[in-house]
Amino acid sequence: MHAMQYEITLPADYDMGVIRHRVESKGHLLDEFPGLGFKAYLMRERGKAGSPVNQYAPFYLWNTAEGMNSFLWGPGFQGLVDDFGRPVVQNWTVLAYEEGGAPGAVPRTAVRHRRPIPPSARLPELADELAVEARRLAQQHGAVCAVTAVDPRTWEAVHFSLWEHEAPAITGDVFQVLHLSTPEREKLPSGRQW
Repeated sequence: MHAMQYEITLPADYDMGVIRHRVESKGHLLDEFPGLGFKAYLMRERGKAGSPVNQYAPFYLWNTAEGMNSFLWGPGFQGLVDDFGRPVVQNWTVLAYEEGGAPGAVPRTAVRHRRPIPPSARLPELADELAVEARRLAQQHGAVCAVTAVDPRTWEAVHFSLWEHEAPAITGDVFQVLHLSTPEREKLPSGRQW
């Protein structure tokens, strides 16, 4: 599995209703996209939930590399590039995926916590610790699901979680979930991925 996210940071006075309308009119286009576990259409608004910026930042969890490549090299992503410019696409290898206690709930909030992996870290023990963190997040009240992934190019770990209510008291960037496409969510393997 691969996790992927890009961030489009917008001006402070940007009408975020434009992003809401974009998701309302186009979000359904990935509801049946092959190879996609889920896409969370995420937004942050400056001054809300501690956000310093206006930002559109969808998060993807891919079942297959073919699905991810089909999206990145296809007309859907090109449409985003045409409208906003080509963003940097962050990509992480998934270490663990866990369904939460509210898997059928419609998520309202997402939290992303990124942290550097120190050079001194023992990787086998760290991988176990990161997988346990995904399970711990998923077991909290209101959790829809949790993902833990690593970028081995930059040695950064990311914990991503979806919630059926407002953001819980955990560290990270808080996003509003505008839509969730889940074409192959039921195919996502649970637990550690090695």
